[in-house]
Amino acid sequence: MNTFHVHDNHESHSSDYKDLASLIYLLQALAFLLGGITFVIAVVIGYLNRAHVKGTWLESHFQWQINTFWVALLSLVVGTLTLPLVIGYVVLIGAIIWTIHRIVYGWNALSKSKEVKPIF
Repeated sequence: MNTFHVHDNHESHSSDYKDLASLIYLLQALAFLLGGITFVIAVVIGYLNRAHVKGTWLESHFQWQINTFWVALLSLVVGTLTLPLVIGYVVLIGAIIWTIHRIVYGWNALSKSKEVKPIF
């Protein structure tokens, strides 16, 4: 007698994208050691996979990671352009602290399987 079993692959699917979100956080963190190229790779991966997590708790992480990239890039440009005015150093230091905070905060929420909630 044949028995038809339906398996819910939703949990393993979610787990795959949770691992991918963790990899993106790792690539973002490695950008501080490797000159930023891994940050670009991370945002490309985020954009390519964002649609797959739409409507799930992981969507907030992918959006968080993408937003982190763009704000960090903008801060880097503004900080670099204003270096001659000395304020650039403050902008760059602030951007570094802000970016590290975003990576740690997001990765911590991900490790607890929780949606990332913007705090600022």
